[in-house]
Amino acid sequence: MAENREEILANFQSITNVEDVAEAIFHLEETNWDLLSAINRVMPQDGNSTTQSNSTHDVEMIDDDISVITPKNHPPDREDGNQASTSSLGNSSSDLVELQVSCNNKIHEIKMSGSATVSDLKKRMEALFGIPVCQQQISGLGGSKATSSALLSSLGLARNAVLRLKAADRLMADDEVAERLTTTYTLRVKHDDREYTLKYPGTKTVQDVKNDLFSLTDIPVRLQVWTGWPNVTGLDDTVLAMVGLELPQHDLCMKRAPSKQKEYKRIIVDSSDSENSSVEEIEDGDSFPTEDDMFVDVPSERLQPLMSDHVEDEALGCIEFAQRFRARYGPNTPNFFEGTLQDAIKESCLKPAKERKLLGVYLHHEQSVLSNVFCAQLLGCETVLQTLAANFVVYGWDLTHPDNMNLLLTSVTNTLGPVASRTIRSIPIDRLPALLIIMRVRSNTEIYSVINDLFWRKSKDILGWVILINNSNFRAKEEIKKQQEFERNQEIERAESERLMEEAKKEALRAGAQARVPAEPSGGAGEVSRIRVRLPPPHHECLERRFHATDTLAALLDFLASKGYPQENYKVISSWPRRDLTTESHSSTLKALKLYPQETIVLEER
Repeated sequence: MAENREEILANFQSITNVEDVAEAIFHLEETNWDLLSAINRVMPQDGNSTTQSNSTHDVEMIDDDISVITPKNHPPDREDGNQASTSSLGNSSSDLVELQVSCNNKIHEIKMSGSATVSDLKKRMEALFGIPVCQQQISGLGGSKATSSALLSSLGLARNAVLRLKAADRLMADDEVAERLTTTYTLRVKHDDREYTLKYPGTKTVQDVKNDLFSLTDIPVRLQVWTGWPNVTGLDDTVLAMVGLELPQHDLCMKRAPSKQKEYKRIIVDSSDSENSSVEEIEDGDSFPTEDDMFVDVPSERLQPLMSDHVEDEALGCIEFAQRFRARYGPNTPNFFEGTLQDAIKESCLKPAKERKLLGVYLHHEQSVLSNVFCAQLLGCETVLQTLAANFVVYGWDLTHPDNMNLLLTSVTNTLGPVASRTIRSIPIDRLPALLIIMRVRSNTEIYSVINDLFWRKSKDILGWVILINNSNFRAKEEIKKQQEFERNQEIERAESERLMEEAKKEALRAGAQARVPAEPSGGAGEVSRIRVRLPPPHHECLERRFHATDTLAALLDFLASKGYPQENYKVISSWPRRDLTTESHSSTLKALKLYPQETIVLEER
């Protein structure tokens, strides 16, 4: 065909809305890359002709090849929802249920077989409107009769009945969340000719389910193609209780992504170590690259650059890089951060200590002979992907165009400082690609290590790379632990210093009060007031002390303060009549306060 496969793939995805590259390639390979056949395979029509008036697209054929695919123009307030009808080709129009679904001020026409269930309809609306089944609020469907398993034909819906759909806008109550988390979910997973019935508590994540299927089927998670999961943001990390699964059982289907066929390519590689170019014939395979073939894993077709020239917006450049990277190397690639470098640092290094991750900055250059090996082999390795996902926020950038390099260097200078910018600038092209590991060290965010081509030459194979990344991660975590220990010790020292200062302050106040207490009179002196003090719980003993009847209340309060009971923390209560003596005039004599010849007072904590 005149178009290359990359263009066919792009057209297929834009027409069918199949976002999963592996799934799209699967359909295209099943039809020998015949675009029209692949479209009809995914989007069957209600009749045998592809030119019926209710068809989603008009297809213009030129010289037995598909040259132009033009979508029909619809009125702005109506969209056709018939392209994925669950009715079979053999159903007559009398078996169809025709509905008009109003959502977000638009009306969508949906035609389904009368034998379809309410659950099928909800899944259809989830695909059309992006509202998960668990959040759909539907009116006009039949009230209590519209259970998940009820047939549409049993609901008595009028022809072209109007349904109103909106997303739930409330947060679940705590008791509802608790109920979902304690619910046991039954998943029936179909794989080839096998069927697995698995039960999970609501606290398990979708990633846990996929990992278990890897144990049962030996299909790695990155090669698993699923149908049946609700459309939920961050699906893999979401617990089953919040995904919106059907009860009492939810049906899923899993298959292996199509493997790449082996083919021999004859390519020319420029070697910087020799004057002449060498020609080698290699075989594409799944084995790790050796020293002899690590420089020749280059696509035979001209690829779209990972980033446009003259990128002006850093965030848009990162988004473009992530999308084009996945398009070139497939789904088994890192989840690149889509935003500015400053935002990536906030998401990784500036989180609280328990949530903090390392920042891995991947620097790409199209002129480096190692780029494709690095991306396809290292960044496509399951162990590396798991390590990066668990411990890193990964930020990607293409340095090929000088303007794009300068934009990144400016961003690095603003966020990490000029030293980090010079570090990146000093990496030669033949030492790219590189992975910079950035971490938070003692209140500073800085480059911790650089993994580049030199490490590759030393390690010889991909396993060495895995060890290097894991070792860097380990050393960085050890550094974080040391920093956290240092900060904890500083906090302990600070708290101890404050405690000692407070104790010293209390001791100084106590000593000052003791110095002001008058001498205790002898038993044979004139008018003597005998004061008995009951201490607050848990103390059971009492204090006793003699004062001259002419001594003031201040003398009594200084005596109590010298024993560790200052008036700032304790009330001094007389027994009869009951009163707080600390509120009386401190210059009043004990005799005037009727604390003569003897009195029992009580200390109470404020």
